[in-house]
Amino acid sequence: MICAPISPTCEGAAVAQTYVLITGAWHGGWAWRPVAERLRAQGHRVLTPTLPGLADGDDPTAHQLGDVVDFVVDVVESRDLRDVTLVGHSWGGYVITGAAPRLALRLGRLVYWSAFVPAADRPLYEEIPPSYQELFGSLAAASGTNSIALPFEVFAGAFMQDAPEPVQRTVHSLLVPHPFQYFTTPVAPVDPAALGVPTTYLVSVDDIALPPGAFAWAPRFPERLGVAAVPIPGSHEALFTDPDSLATALLQP
Repeated sequence: MICAPISPTCEGAAVAQTYVLITGAWHGGWAWRPVAERLRAQGHRVLTPTLPGLADGDDPTAHQLGDVVDFVVDVVESRDLRDVTLVGHSWGGYVITGAAPRLALRLGRLVYWSAFVPAADRPLYEEIPPSYQELFGSLAAASGTNSIALPFEVFAGAFMQDAPEPVQRTVHSLLVPHPFQYFTTPVAPVDPAALGVPTTYLVSVDDIALPPGAFAWAPRFPERLGVAAVPIPGSHEALFTDPDSLATALLQP
């Protein structure tokens, strides 16, 4: 029997897996719902935690990046999860990199999707173009809470350019201010080979949240992991605009 990529009734489907999906900046776990529903339809267990500081109404000054990493470790350990596929999107690459060494014996795979891969002593703020550095720094300074509210024009033009404006505005209205200290704190690099954890780097081919050239997602970030980038359809917000393709990519071994 030949099965469709996303077919909940496919005979001979893969053994159920556990996925922990970590969002990028400004998003909560709700953002993964279109993808999570497709993975669950295949019989997989999917957790989509909203990270500290990123729930509606959270105080952006209340936590540090280390608290976020601790939170993800606790999500896995407190439930005694095993053979976990840990996925990080965008800024979430910093989070899963921090958590991976502590969870190595519980991980089946690491997946970075259009994600930052930390280098030694380099916070995310130093990995983005100078125009973003200037914008984010000024927004954080003016916020009164050391946080960044992503301007709609930036979101619509660079993050979700493949969606109609009403959809862009709906998603943008759900975003929360992102704690700036999460962008200015480095994380120790991870060596997947030393951890013994298979690692994949997915990159959305129409993702221009980081511009082409020296600051592009690939090849610099997958090279830090010692892997080649795997191209998939969609933009930076493909979890909304092309969840079928993203879910299909996450289902690949």
